[in-house]
Amino acid sequence: MTNKAFETEQEAFWSGSFGDDYIDRNISPELLAANLVYFTSALARCGRLRTIFEVGANVGMNLRALGQLYPGCSMSAIEINTAAAKQLETVIPPQQVTRGSILDFDTTDQFDLVFTKGVLIHLSPDHLPVVYDKMAAMSSRYVLIGEYYNPSAVAISYRGHTDRLFKRDFCGEFMDRHPGFSLIDYGFAYHRDPCHQQDDITWFLLERQD
Repeated sequence: MTNKAFETEQEAFWSGSFGDDYIDRNISPELLAANLVYFTSALARCGRLRTIFEVGANVGMNLRALGQLYPGCSMSAIEINTAAAKQLETVIPPQQVTRGSILDFDTTDQFDLVFTKGVLIHLSPDHLPVVYDKMAAMSSRYVLIGEYYNPSAVAISYRGHTDRLFKRDFCGEFMDRHPGFSLIDYGFAYHRDPCHQQDDITWFLLERQD
């Protein structure tokens, strides 16, 4: 049953015990190294970044890598799972961590880069336009979308659960909704890379033109 504190089943799912279990599966030196390679490639077209915001940061493995690539950069994030957010507060200042759902998040702050990595795939498809709008509003220059790509929308069974993982053209949908952003780079990170495995993520780097 959906937690009444949240609007969607997906939010309740990730805020609960399944989200707690996810933490232990996604902390390792190997992932940190892979993230360094991933972001070096995905952000190669970017200039200097002074502020970064991550949607769905979990325990901060992405932000750990970005902190090494951009020393001195101010990093902020939102995370729905309380246990993960608590660990995230050891990676970036606690006052820059928001515990809660992106669907409820509201800010007038803007950041040089707003990004997701394996997060949009787990959100309710009906609510994706809200997330696209929030990401666009928060970005002063770049948006990086790193998700499972598929040309048409499909739902995939996820560890025995239904309606918890969705593939689609997230980038295309974002650009259709926000034509002020243009695609400037894209790439793919393969799970069988001989050195630095990622989870078959297709990434798209967008830049604000308006």
